[in-house]
Amino acid sequence: MPSDISPLSPLPCFSVGSIPIHGDLILAPMDGYSDQPFRTICRELGSAMSYTEFINAREILHGHPYLYEKLAFLPEERPVVYQIFDNDPERLLAASLRLQERQPDIMDLNLGCSARTVSGRGAGAGLLREPEKIAKIFKLLTHALETPVTAKIRLGWDEASRNYRQVAKLLEENGAAAIAVHGRTRAQGLRGVADWDAIAEIRQAVSIPVIANGDVLTTADIERIKTHTGCPAVMIGRGAVGNPWIFSRLDRHQVPPEDVKRIIHTHLERVCAFYGAKYGLILFRKHVIRYLRSYSHSAAMRAQLVTTEQVDEFLSLIDRVIDNRW
Repeated sequence: MPSDISPLSPLPCFSVGSIPIHGDLILAPMDGYSDQPFRTICRELGSAMSYTEFINAREILHGHPYLYEKLAFLPEERPVVYQIFDNDPERLLAASLRLQERQPDIMDLNLGCSARTVSGRGAGAGLLREPEKIAKIFKLLTHALETPVTAKIRLGWDEASRNYRQVAKLLEENGAAAIAVHGRTRAQGLRGVADWDAIAEIRQAVSIPVIANGDVLTTADIERIKTHTGCPAVMIGRGAVGNPWIFSRLDRHQVPPEDVKRIIHTHLERVCAFYGAKYGLILFRKHVIRYLRSYSHSAAMRAQLVTTEQVDEFLSLIDRVIDNRW
């Protein structure tokens, strides 16, 4: 049954601490994808919050060439969530206090990244192996910060250590304002099937909002995961790349070709304005492959799309693919 909550609901669907959230669909923080241009596209189509890509606490404190791009957001994106990661409580606190100066609405700790470069050093999902350290971090952050503090977690390090109930309870007991749950372990990565039963268990175990995440690729999946878990909101990652219209509860086959062209043009324009035309076009290629996956086009056309260095030529090629003129 379709949800009765519109993407632009005048009444809050839930709240994160004192921050009302006027929608039940949220773009996931995805490294390399959830930048300002893509977030604004998804926000306009119905995503209720703007999570940044995850940000290394060390880079916040010591600098990084692309730190500005990761931290930049527009007023119309609010509520804005800065997501950070590290394995050191004091460093996370210092980085969070510095980020708070930029006046985000919410601070989020990444407890779910499965990449070896992150989890292997005890950050991201690596912290799931140290529940007491998670409790210490949240006690520090929630006492020191003015903004609500949340977490995005996985179910555990691996199948032998699925400690999601313990972690969720510790988060709540130490002041977390909400929890987003990806229904897989660190060992799974993106393989296998997300465990929605486990997300439902967490929803029953805590009184703070729980946001369901994992295997939401269609509008039917949105309603199924909400019904299955009882969660007030759904976080969408891979399902939004190439189909930001999912936040308007539209599957790709429901989107007219002219709307596809319009969003692609708008998205590319924003990427080029944000990063510069040359670098922006390079970054946009990973998006355009997903935007065009439902259209028939040759290997030669794909090769042209990923090698052309002229924005006008690039847009012309896209229009030809969508209009089936290649």
